[in-house]
Amino acid sequence: MQLLHSPSSPYLSLLSSKLQPKAVRLSPENCLPVQPRRLERSIWVLDKRSILSSVSTKAASVEAGTSAISIGTAESDVLKALSQIIDPDFGTDIVSCGFVKDLHINEALGEVSFRLELTTPACPIKDMFEQKANEVVAMLPWVKSVNVTMSAQPARPIFAGQLPVGLQKISNIVAVSSCKGGVGKSTVAVNLAYTLAGMGARVGIFDADVYGPSLPTMVSPENRLLVMNPEKKTIIPTEYLGVKMVSFGFAGQGRAIMRGPMVSGVIDQLLTTTEWGELDYLVIDMPPGTGDIQLTLCQVVPLTAAVIVTTPQKLAFIDVAKGVRMFSKLKVPCIAVVENMCHFDADGKRYYPFGRGSGSQVVQQFGIPHLFDLPIRPTLSASGDSGMPEVVADPQGEVANTFQNLGVCVVQQCAKIRQQVSTAVTYDKSFKAIRVKVPDSDEEFYLHPATVRRNDRSAQSVDEWTGEQKLQYTDVPEDIEPEEIRPMGNYAVSITWPDGFSQSEVSDWVYYHSRAAINLMANLIIPFFDQITKLFLPMLC
Repeated sequence: MQLLHSPSSPYLSLLSSKLQPKAVRLSPENCLPVQPRRLERSIWVLDKRSILSSVSTKAASVEAGTSAISIGTAESDVLKALSQIIDPDFGTDIVSCGFVKDLHINEALGEVSFRLELTTPACPIKDMFEQKANEVVAMLPWVKSVNVTMSAQPARPIFAGQLPVGLQKISNIVAVSSCKGGVGKSTVAVNLAYTLAGMGARVGIFDADVYGPSLPTMVSPENRLLVMNPEKKTIIPTEYLGVKMVSFGFAGQGRAIMRGPMVSGVIDQLLTTTEWGELDYLVIDMPPGTGDIQLTLCQVVPLTAAVIVTTPQKLAFIDVAKGVRMFSKLKVPCIAVVENMCHFDADGKRYYPFGRGSGSQVVQQFGIPHLFDLPIRPTLSASGDSGMPEVVADPQGEVANTFQNLGVCVVQQCAKIRQQVSTAVTYDKSFKAIRVKVPDSDEEFYLHPATVRRNDRSAQSVDEWTGEQKLQYTDVPEDIEPEEIRPMGNYAVSITWPDGFSQSEVSDWVYYHSRAAINLMANLIIPFFDQITKLFLPMLC
């Protein structure tokens, strides 16, 4: 196999993953230029699939020997049967996903019991999982009875340690935004929240519009005032039909008359000091615009995803486009577009009073994967004024069906994002290398830990004024291993090293930036040094 040797090139080259492995130099316009500095030894960039082809063969023989020892055991039979069930969101079997818990077998009586722990209680296919699990295990010849229990993972964010206490037990935070007033954003936020609650999730709503809070009008909680916990100095949210909610309108002061910096402080306090408890989804009803308030929200809380609300008019599209660009710059993936007030039916015909195409234009221009249309319905408007969400008042109606589809989309996309973020960068102890996985792709890269540590560009490693390298090559041991790798938001990771240093690296390969990631990571991908080469080279020859 050819290894690409590039000791002094200002660009890093990638190995193309074709049927026959070969080295290919990328053109400068496809590569990210590396800042001038002394490159460490030789630079080799290897494609995971071509590097590990021989390794996989040898590993397979080892695994075969291991499985031979346990072949025929009842546990392996059950796990093998369950591995036939594939999670459609992750594309992996439920055993590899780690869903199978508390497996108990009484082989003499032919009894099998286990628990399937899903990522969210609102999983739209949990009934299918339960049914298939019963079927595949019951087909084993020695099994006489199967007991499957369904559960969900505890509510927690991927990076809880970096969050305020009030947000540390919230799994997903979803922003509903339009950046323009009057398009039905609050209607979508409230009905989405109650749809998710109806799917079995624990849900909260945060009304972030201090100047004109909508939540007190759209819901009718018995307690319409927020209560302060005097001991903890925290806010206890009010609750309506099982959904927790916080709004400035429940603070007893109506609408705010204050300047922007004060509003940002109020939103920060309301959001972060509330005792939300364990939530699977916190839906944030974003205020219009792209100013201080929106930036504060995006920076204070790790938004999992955003749902964009628009109307068919071109004027709405212009403002919505600004909002989508804001989320893109802040690294918050937009997962769905809701086009409100699209049409109405009369005399057997469908009419489009405000034109057509704004929602589809957003989808096409920005690559947002899902589009949902909401019709003009007097009941939808009336429910917002009466304090009873439409999906609760008419759970079998057309509007409720649309929100049900939106809820399924939100659940699936949030699960994918969490999976991608949590597995995008990991440490592989068997290879003693940092593994970088490109989402929605089979591509993986392996980085040498010492190289990543030496390439830190923070002020602790490089003098900010002179650019002089303070961290020397010999300061980092060749066999250094990271103690912890954890996500920081959706697009970065923090690596903690044995010397206590915490190194942050941007990882834009998460979610939809998979292709751009290869170029972005180019100035970090300086993979295997001598000891890694010695491991792989004999296997490749």
